[in-house]
Amino acid sequence: MAITAKISKPTHQVLKQIAEISGKPMQLVLDEAVELYRREKFFEELNRKVLAVKKDPKAWAKELQERSLLEASLSDGWEDET
Repeated sequence: MAITAKISKPTHQVLKQIAEISGKPMQLVLDEAVELYRREKFFEELNRKVLAVKKDPKAWAKELQERSLLEASLSDGWEDET
């Protein structure tokens, strides 16, 4: 289902140029751009939270302890079948 959204003329021009260069429809270019932006914001927030945990020595020690437990699960004897 398509929904209409207003964008500025300069943004439309850039979108059009990228679509022409890539050979992709403007809709797909816009979808990909929004997905990249979403991922960027996700990792910015993740990094912010990890840095906050690192600043708290007790919380960071707990994090490292949990990580060590998870690392042991990788050597459970099961082989990847790839």
